[in-house]
Amino acid sequence: MNIGIIGAGKIGTTIATLLESCEFCDAVVLGDVRSRPDLGGLRKSGAQRLDVKRRPALDAFVNRCDALVSAAPYYLNQAVAEACARARVAYFDLTEDVATTAFIRQLARRARGVTFMPQCGLAPGAVNIVGGSLAASLEMARSVEMRVGALPQFASNQMKYYLSWSTAGLINEYCQPGEALHNGGRITTLPLDGVERLTIDGVEYEAFNTSGGVATMCETFAGRVGDLNYKTMRYPGHRDLMKFLLQDLNLGAQQELLTQIFDQEVPLTEQDVVVFYVSAVGTVRRELVQRSFVKKMHGEVVHGRRVSAIQLTTAAGIVAVLELFARGVLPKGFVKQESITLDAFLQTQWGGRVYGPPPAVAG
Repeated sequence: MNIGIIGAGKIGTTIATLLESCEFCDAVVLGDVRSRPDLGGLRKSGAQRLDVKRRPALDAFVNRCDALVSAAPYYLNQAVAEACARARVAYFDLTEDVATTAFIRQLARRARGVTFMPQCGLAPGAVNIVGGSLAASLEMARSVEMRVGALPQFASNQMKYYLSWSTAGLINEYCQPGEALHNGGRITTLPLDGVERLTIDGVEYEAFNTSGGVATMCETFAGRVGDLNYKTMRYPGHRDLMKFLLQDLNLGAQQELLTQIFDQEVPLTEQDVVVFYVSAVGTVRRELVQRSFVKKMHGEVVHGRRVSAIQLTTAAGIVAVLELFARGVLPKGFVKQESITLDAFLQTQWGGRVYGPPPAVAG
């Protein structure tokens, strides 16, 4: 299978790195408007200059592929998805943007017979596969809590945070409303609200509402789960500073400016850790039980290339989905993350390596 990747940044090149060892992948081509990326040691991969805004060039790129992954900024995904619809090529992306996902769902209804699966990766992505599977394992689910943090292992600045992934995506999820289930009904959540504290392996974190991480789970589990929500984890104090910037100074209305400031002044780090926490409470044979999936994931060296924790966990999520697509497991049309079982996800090469073996399940 020939796989195209649009966006040859850190995540895009990490996806190519993981695909190098996958038997279902014959070749990878990365397209990016910037200069060609370093693909040293990746025999299957090549790269070309590509401006997504030039429709003829985009169509020519997509037509070379059996499946297309958009690792571009979220605001470019609609154009990429439309090109896939025209070429009838399967589409996958990493977006946390709710409006983009709604657009792709409508597009999938018109382009019948083509697979469209947005929101792959870590969160949304793997966290929804785990959350959906834990919820489905209960006869009656009272609550499902999903918490994910992509964090620096060491931070000395006031924000207790360094950049490790898309700055535009980070700011966007801090600014947009989200969704949750409360008493079985769908509600809208305000960004940066719902602050809570939790401790994992002796380390204290704060968690708060952000957009996109819940993906389509509120629609899927409305009326079936009492309370369901997703929150981003950070070290304590980070949320208050972001609230000051985004709301008190109103920089949330100037996302492009704030993105430029962060890119210029907040350091990048590859010394990161991904903290992954999903908990479900409900009944099994009339007994109230709690089941959880908790994991801390770090970066690795893959094919001689050092990849950070956020790069590895995000790329593993989408490469696992591509493997399931290559096997013919995924349906046509719009595909939800929670339609994939945890067992199927962990049986893939990279889903199993990064997210498994599954931790002990209490209950």
